[in-house]
Amino acid sequence: MSKILAVLYGVAAYVVFLASFLYSIGFVGGFLVPKTIDGPGAGPDMLPSLIVDAVLLGLFAVQHSVMARPAFKAGWTRIVPKSVERTTYVLLSSLLLFLIFWQWRPIPDAVWSVANDAGRMALWALFWAGWLIVLLSTFMISHFDLFGLRQVMLNFQGKPYSHPPFMTRGLYNLVRHPIMLGFIIAFWATPLMTVGHLLFAALTTGYILIALQLEEKDLLDALGEAYRTYRSRVPMLIPWTKR
Repeated sequence: MSKILAVLYGVAAYVVFLASFLYSIGFVGGFLVPKTIDGPGAGPDMLPSLIVDAVLLGLFAVQHSVMARPAFKAGWTRIVPKSVERTTYVLLSSLLLFLIFWQWRPIPDAVWSVANDAGRMALWALFWAGWLIVLLSTFMISHFDLFGLRQVMLNFQGKPYSHPPFMTRGLYNLVRHPIMLGFIIAFWATPLMTVGHLLFAALTTGYILIALQLEEKDLLDALGEAYRTYRSRVPMLIPWTKR
């Protein structure tokens, strides 16, 4: 029964993740969802909105980064079964995203706007390319391991968990972190950059750059020379650049 519950928990967390991912696209792009990065719900004063939005993004950054560290996992798995550790991480990250969507304070003042039709089309193409890069990149490593489904299924089958092998196929031959590159592209590619959108893009990009330093250290500790060699030949985020 515990194994069945773990599978149901894993599937439910994955569904919540999918919902948060799809909502993120509409939230950042400004379409289809009830509340987007630019409205409704803009406050009369900019400063309180800036503080609330920064705190929301900070909460996500702390949870998303701290819970990913090996030292935290070592203690956390004394409380949470190892088979659902990743699932719990994914669920909490997704719920925090929904908290951001719900409590976000739009600041719709324009920073820049692109009126040219060709320029707008190019930016929208980049926007969708960014999200596509994110999604495809997860399948180029191990999508279902990344989001916790593989762990609960192996537990259900009574098989021991092992990390997926280190792979560098597809976009991982261009940059070491294509998922993060996709997010950066998607967050910045917009024909209308508002103050709220700029805050979101700047803070998330800053967080990504800091978090990648921590992740690189963990990868070096876990993979050793294999990752050190990979890092020496493949740039972190900008393709075709040398270290």
